[in-house]
Amino acid sequence: MTPLHKATAVAISALALAALPTVAMADQPFKNCTEAYSQGYANIPKDHPRYGPHLDRDKDGIGCDKPPADFTPATEGESGQAEAESGQAEAEKTASDTSGTDETSLAETGGTSTTPWIAAGGAAVVLAGGGLVAFNRKRRVSS
Repeated sequence: MTPLHKATAVAISALALAALPTVAMADQPFKNCTEAYSQGYANIPKDHPRYGPHLDRDKDGIGCDKPPADFTPATEGESGQAEAESGQAEAEKTASDTSGTDETSLAETGGTSTTPWIAAGGAAVVLAGGGLVAFNRKRRVSS
């Protein structure tokens, strides 16, 4: 295997490793309700892929059914997540109850728990590409 083939294999491996956590996390249950609420999920039905029995403390088949007052449901356009209708209605009711409060928080960035994995994968690809460039320049000088 030539050095160029090795460098190409490293770059492809880095891309595969960068994409793996994003794909693997899509069907796993949330670790806790705080994580679910932060990603815009509430009232998660038992048949939902992100549901877990540890999220349903009252054992009624609905996980994370008590969102905090500042809960914002995810919309279909944001990161592909759809909110359960009952949770959306409850969140709208909660939002109307707190409409007179002074908002001083920053705007949402759209980041999720996968953002660091994506950033690390991008950094690995940049480093692998830099290594390829450096290797090719060194090889041309040596020839």
